[in-house]
Amino acid sequence: MKWRVILERDPETGDWAAWVPELPGCASAGSTEAEALANIREAIELYLQRDPIELPPGAVIREIAA
Repeated sequence: MKWRVILERDPETGDWAAWVPELPGCASAGSTEAEALANIREAIELYLQRDPIELPPGAVIREIAA
């Protein structure tokens, strides 16, 4: 799967920020552009990991397409 990644260089520190517009809150940074890209790749993987959901007895899960 491909994602758009926005990279921005901080003019004061020279560090790079990276974020994914389609994944709210998915952001990272690095001291180089390559490091920022590696870090955002890891952040995307973690963002997309499913967390186990503990449901009370009798609860039903359904999936829908919108």
